Amino acid sequence: MFRLKPGIKSNPEKRWNLPERVFFACGACHILAHAFLETYPDRGFRAVWIRPAEGFSGNHVFVSDGCAAFDYHGYRNEAALLAHQWAKGRRWWPEWDATLIPLPQEVLVSEAKSKIYDGLWLREPNQFLHDAMPRARAFLARFGPPPD
Repeated sequence: MFRLKPGIKSNPEKRWNLPERVFFACGACHILAHAFLETYPDRGFRAVWIRPAEGFSGNHVFVSDGCAAFDYHGYRNEAALLAHQWAKGRRWWPEWDATLIPLPQEVLVSEAKSKIYDGLWLREPNQFLHDAMPRARAFLARFGPPPD
């Protein structure tokens, strides 16, 4: 979890020019999740939304098979990913909490479909300065396939 300086997310150039990990941590995690599911469709992974409790920020989407998880950090145990997310959230907001919500793959790249979920509003890959999907695929390729 990163906290960006005010104005970066609303500035398409500044947002696009963020380092890869920060870009995929701060507003494009769902694009990375979609690229993963598209690349490894038969590995048993699903998208999961970490939805912060009312009044808090820290939304995040990752993929998991129930044990292994993948996000902007790369591969790790799902429990470790969740522990990290909760620890970071509570570092900034002691009362921070969240709910885990499974998401269908098609929601990850559709603004309209994402809005069906209360509190979720995802940008489509082409709603960034440039199409974010090729960037997500290239970032994903650095990690290779999921562990068996």
